[in-house]
Amino acid sequence: QVQLVESGGGLVQAGGSLRLSCAASGRTNSRYAMGWFRQAPGKEREFVAAISWSGGSTPYAESVKGRFTISREYAKNTVFLQMNSLKPEDTAVYYCAADPLLQAISSRGARYLEVWGQGTLVTVTS
Repeated sequence: QVQLVESGGGLVQAGGSLRLSCAASGRTNSRYAMGWFRQAPGKEREFVAAISWSGGSTPYAESVKGRFTISREYAKNTVFLQMNSLKPEDTAVYYCAADPLLQAISSRGARYLEVWGQGTLVTVTS
């Protein structure tokens, strides 16, 4: 099993930037796709971005396209989410997820995923 730990959340003004990190440990020799979800108060957990094991495929939610960039550093078993031009509606707890299949992260929905981090809070003020 893979364990995930997120970091990098915080308080930022609208228009600002944050970089989230997700460090994987455990069975990191397995080929996992990884992704980010977010959950705002009173709302369901929603897909944000994902990256394939190879890094060659990076689907994004429409709401973050052009503003967020997902990447991974294999040597550190870490996935990053660079968030630019942040908006108050980006405020949420951001969760990292892992699955052998990229499509499982980008298309099937949060309820089908089993490997999650504990989340990191991002607050964007207007």
